[in-house]
Order: sequence, then structure tokens, then C-alpha cells
Amino acid sequence: MSSPDQPTRRGDPPVDPRGVRFNATVTTVVLALVLLSGSPWLLAAQAMVFALGAFAGLRFAPYSVLYRAMLAHRLGEPAEREEAAPVRFSQGVGFTFAVVGAVGYFSGLTALGIVATAFALAAAFLNAAFGFCLGCEMYALIARLRNRSSQNNNQQGATA
Repeated sequence: MSSPDQPTRRGDPPVDPRGVRFNATVTTVVLALVLLSGSPWLLAAQAMVFALGAFAGLRFAPYSVLYRAMLAHRLGEPAEREEAAPVRFSQGVGFTFAVVGAVGYFSGLTALGIVATAFALAAAFLNAAFGFCLGCEMYALIARLRNRSSQNNNQQGATA
């Protein structure tokens, strides 16, 4: 997972925002099915999807591959592209919630599984329906806080 103060790994080109929303839509459906079925295996599979996007790169994420194979060529080039690092960060956040949820379901702590899955579902739905990437916003906030902190440290070092 990229951290806000770390550049995206080489080979991560900017991403098509329509693909990001497609991924969020499929994720929303999968996570809703998890909540309806209580299937820890389906949630574990979604965790693997998140892991591929976060750790291997977005171009390896299964829903991204599906988007490129089925839709991207029909839609043409996007009007703009987004930086990949915030999207990868959000995949890492989704991975964390999916793993916690799967552990909850597998260990019999069903309430933990439901709550963690519901948080991941809410974030995916916000992106799918409104184009609001909660993980991307977290990434930007963390980056601003780190920049502010390093500026304060530099100022304190200059006055010392």
C-alpha cells in the first residue's frame, strides 16, 4: 500500500476514474452479498481483490482487468486521469476492513464481521454512486498533516 508521503511505485500510471467507479460498483455488489449471506469466504475473496490492487498494483486488480477488457475500449479515452497512489491507498484500507470482517466471521464474532463489512460497503458505495473516494480523501488528509508536521519540525530546527 502506498503511504501518503511515498510516491507511487514505478509502473503505476494514472488511472481512469471511470474504472475506479466500476471497481467500486462491483465491490459494492460483492460486499452487499457478503452482508446478505454472511459468507466469510466471499469476504476473504474480496480481501484478495483489495490486496492485489493495493500491493501488486491497480493494473493487476481483477475488477480493473475486467473493466479494461469489457468497457474501457468502448468508452474511449477518459477526459482526465487520477493519480494512482490515493486509489491504491484506498484499496489498502478496504483490504484492512475486509480482513477484519473475515476474521470476525470465521471466528464466530459475527457482529465484528458485519460492522467491518458495512464500513467497507459504505466507502465503496460512496465511490460507486457519487464518485467520492473516502480512502483517497484520507490519503490527502494524511499527506497534508505530514507536510504540516514536517514544516513545523523544519521551523523549530531553524530557530533552535
